[in-house]
Amino acid sequence: MFKNAITRTPGMNFSKGITTSNLCKPNYNKTLQQHQSYCSALEKCGVKVKIFEADNDFPDSTFVEDTAVVTERCVIITRPGNKARLGEEVKMEKLLSKLMNIHKIHSPGTLDGGDILRAENHFFIGVSARTNKEGAKQLTKILGKYGYSTSIIYVGKYLHLKSGANYIGKNIMVLTHEMSKYQEFEKYVKIIVPEEEKYAANCIEVNGRLFIAAGFPETKKLLTKTGYDIVELNMSEFEKMDGGLSCLSLRF
Repeated sequence: MFKNAITRTPGMNFSKGITTSNLCKPNYNKTLQQHQSYCSALEKCGVKVKIFEADNDFPDSTFVEDTAVVTERCVIITRPGNKARLGEEVKMEKLLSKLMNIHKIHSPGTLDGGDILRAENHFFIGVSARTNKEGAKQLTKILGKYGYSTSIIYVGKYLHLKSGANYIGKNIMVLTHEMSKYQEFEKYVKIIVPEEEKYAANCIEVNGRLFIAAGFPETKKLLTKTGYDIVELNMSEFEKMDGGLSCLSLRF
């Protein structure tokens, strides 16, 4: 059960962040509305949501997931793989400093939280354009100290591991077609999203409810069969900036 979540309001310069989507620029008012709906949905699941104010020094800072890995045993402050985001993790460390057992990823390691997929007490670590082998090695060592197991997955063309693979409990992985071929996921029940709806693979389970991006009807049909209460959220403005549902909060 998640008791807490940390989010950050998108800044006015959100549209100047890093993106490869080739979609139009996000509408700022819509972005704020969608973010508020996301936070409200978390609260309806019984989660206490701490919303930090916008940080206009970093256009991508609303994607708080990338700056830390939070477990019930320890907190790992990451080291973002894109130089434009270096410094976000320093501010997050100050905000999380009161939580237990703080660790950090150090240079030359890089690591984005979007590459870290937890399935019960096992962590899949994606090596990507944002997370390098050294960062994965450091995280493996830290998590091992607390009894967590890990394995490394080479992400390929995806921005982050969770762009194409997400664990939703009940031994279920939601995967894109490409990710479904990875041997590491063989022991899980696989839900494979249609290729034309692959953005919807990024979904999150929150206290018995499943948050999915709105506008992906075939994926919704597949996920309804899991027995979870489905919560559809409009993510159109965040999709334009390569962001998904998991990116917008740290849940613990």
